[in-house]
Amino acid sequence: MIMLYSGMTCPFSHSTRIVLQEKGCEFEITDVDMYQPIDVKVSALSPYGEVPILQDRDLVLFNARVINEYLDERFPHPQLMPADPTNRARARLFLYLFEREIFTHVRTLEAVDLPESEYEKARNTLRDQLTLIALRLNTSKYMMGDEYSLLDISMAPVLWRLSHWGIEMPRSAAPIMTYGERLFARPAFIESMTPNERVMRR
Repeated sequence: MIMLYSGMTCPFSHSTRIVLQEKGCEFEITDVDMYQPIDVKVSALSPYGEVPILQDRDLVLFNARVINEYLDERFPHPQLMPADPTNRARARLFLYLFEREIFTHVRTLEAVDLPESEYEKARNTLRDQLTLIALRLNTSKYMMGDEYSLLDISMAPVLWRLSHWGIEMPRSAAPIMTYGERLFARPAFIESMTPNERVMRR
């Protein structure tokens, strides 16, 4: 049985829960409140004290991107990364760009006790980056065209939390908001949410 140590409001844990639901995996969740002192078991499994952490028999993985790609290879149906090596490399490059341009600011917004100026800078930068991505979605159903992938799964928890973080998107970003609604309607997304996450979006 797969065990997932998952933050109750963590967007990165959320992405892994979506993958598990998309794959139809049997798994158990241990909820972790990251706003409380780090659990001893979490500290033992992850050198950085971060979630998600996945335990599959003797294998222990941390970092959502590593976990999600492992799950996609371990449970190949439905496939969430392109089968073609060239397109798979492009998808990995996009995930790297998301890490640099999107998730860095998400981590700031999820941090506690930072100066308000740091949160405001992260909100503004994240809004601007998502507005640029919206241009790509003018003609595409998903990030990789017509195929739903790990790129979309990594983006869905971010878009779900925008109002929670106090981010209001401009009209020019309408395509990415329409795209978000498409992601939120997927059964796997709906099933993946914790009670705390369900009330985040206004």
